[in-house]
Order: sequence, then C-alpha cells, then structure tokens
Amino acid sequence: MSQHQSVKDYITARAAGDAARCAEIVADVTARYSTRTTDGTELRDLQEANRAHPLAQPTVQ
Repeated sequence: MSQHQSVKDYITARAAGDAARCAEIVADVTARYSTRTTDGTELRDLQEANRAHPLAQPTVQ
C-alpha cells in the first residue's frame, strides 16, 4: 500500500466507480510532478494502483 494519501484516495474512488474523482486525482498528481513538487514515487504508485484496482461500476440508486 502506498504511503501517499492521493493514492489511497484514488483507490477509494476506483472502488466506488467515481471516474470523475479519479481524473481529478490524476490531474493533481501529474501537475505536482510536472512542477517537481513531488518526486516520481507518487506518480508511480498511482500508476500501479490504476493497474491493480479496476474501476467499479457505480451502483444506481
């Protein structure tokens, strides 16, 4: 499990089927990586989470 809160939030959003939230997290982490606010480990962990956790289908209520 990643130490980055963004990755934990991403996994939670994937499990909930929240594609919009996933996209927000990816955009935020990518922007921070682009400006060197974060090192590559956060982005790497996010990519690994993307492969390991399929996007669930949201339940209709």
